[in-house]
Amino acid sequence: MPQQHRYDGQALRPASIARHFPPRALIYNVNGHFNATGPAIVPEQARLFMTQSPYTPPKVWQPETPTGGAFASINRPVAGPTHEKELPVGKHPLQLYSLATPNGVKVTIMLEELLALGHSGAEYDAWLIRISEGDQFSSGFVEINPNSKIPALLDRSHETPVRVFESGSILLYLAEKFSSFLPADLAGRTETLNWLFWQMGAAPYLGGGFGHFYAYAPEKLEYPINRFAMEAKRQLDVLDRRLAEHRYLAGDTYTIADIAVWPWYGALVRNKVYSAAEFLSVHEYPNLIRWTEEIAARPAVIKGQKVNRTWGEEADQVPERHEASDLDK
Repeated sequence: MPQQHRYDGQALRPASIARHFPPRALIYNVNGHFNATGPAIVPEQARLFMTQSPYTPPKVWQPETPTGGAFASINRPVAGPTHEKELPVGKHPLQLYSLATPNGVKVTIMLEELLALGHSGAEYDAWLIRISEGDQFSSGFVEINPNSKIPALLDRSHETPVRVFESGSILLYLAEKFSSFLPADLAGRTETLNWLFWQMGAAPYLGGGFGHFYAYAPEKLEYPINRFAMEAKRQLDVLDRRLAEHRYLAGDTYTIADIAVWPWYGALVRNKVYSAAEFLSVHEYPNLIRWTEEIAARPAVIKGQKVNRTWGEEADQVPERHEASDLDK
């Protein structure tokens, strides 16, 4: 019956669907059907079987309606600044503009690790970027990162300040600048970069894919959650198999590969993001758990997680960091 749909034994034409079901009464299931789950007037056993896609994209997409879900208010289809505002500048050579998301934590952990090794040139000012309030769209921030994403770093130790954006690029930049956490030999360096770039490519499926649909989307939809849960578990297995053979990702030495991967996958294992540890059965990955807990115990990691953090336990929040003593409060 083309262009018609079945509901409780009756044929409904597409235009009549809205009269029978409010928008949030329809949940798309993995079989390509809609499940009716809305108001009490819908019979419990009722199911709306679709013979075609419920959404036909227009020839040209336009951002006409809000997308819904967490963080939707900060999404827009264009780049560039929305307002004029200079970024603050502190006294240290390195100026970090960030927030304690997994990508932001990568950099603060790296900086604290460098300081722990005695690299005084790694002293930094960490300024809070409130992404929910649009700080990343200020003219000052866009000047450092035209992509308007945290973290962003400005190295003022050079005659002409150097901007560095993208968390992986920042880790590599700092590792090379201070000759730390990146093996000098060709094989070790290459293996480290293999895993660094693995993380940069894999994490969007974990965060923007699984994390979004499982934790942040306006409705929990079966198909995308199943699709990205499958990929998340595959990634966890990739890591677990690697860590069954080596203490750290690039071998027996702690590197920027571990610093990049841990804030995402360690947080997932410890149930710090998405509240999905049980759902994804993270107990099935003992080698990943061992690695996660070992890194979590590092003093620099404990400190780095606090920087630019504005949620959770008060003792774990250091919205801005300008001195080492800021982390002792």
